[in-house]
Amino acid sequence: MRRTRAEQRAATLKLILDTSEDLFSQLGYFGVTIKDVADRMGIHPALIHYYFDGKQALFDAVWERRVQYAVTTRSAALDAYEAATGDSPTVEGALRAFYDGAFDIYINGGDGWRNFGRIFAQVNNAPGYGAEKMDTYFDPPVRRLVGILKKALPEAPLDDLYWCFQFTSGAYTLILSRTGRIDRLSDNLCSSDDYEAARERFVTFMAGGFEALYKRRQP
Repeated sequence: MRRTRAEQRAATLKLILDTSEDLFSQLGYFGVTIKDVADRMGIHPALIHYYFDGKQALFDAVWERRVQYAVTTRSAALDAYEAATGDSPTVEGALRAFYDGAFDIYINGGDGWRNFGRIFAQVNNAPGYGAEKMDTYFDPPVRRLVGILKKALPEAPLDDLYWCFQFTSGAYTLILSRTGRIDRLSDNLCSSDDYEAARERFVTFMAGGFEALYKRRQP
């Protein structure tokens, strides 16, 4: 059956976003032009300009297509963890609530989500437009996580908790970047595409860092 005009429009938009997501993930925001996306699709750039008012609008659409689901998933996991533990959370439990489900998205979400993971990593490590996007979407769940961690380590200085989160965030986005460096360093014993291996180790390692710093602060 022939597709309706609305279906054709939806399919075109999806193809534009998928293609843009792939290119942004490889080359970054500043390395991609509207013409690059059009050339990859085999269309005239005017068609993309018909749907999007420039590259910034296109990038924003790529970002917003997935980010709300990512935020909602993390918030729901924190809700469930707080409901289950009340005033007795643990560092590892809180970190698992925040990160395990996020890893699952990239493990099970296919190439599109893996491309978005790279874009997320770029945004998380970029000043300007990147910092603004992280502030808008991820500050609330991060502050909730830090609040839970404070319950788990009530004597921990708040600045220590934020620094520890900064370290986990940096390591997490390096994993999402899939640079291939660990492959070369390990002579292919490890793979930067192996999210399952990273997920298995990540939270335990990071929780150990929180605990070690906390213990070092004690008299």
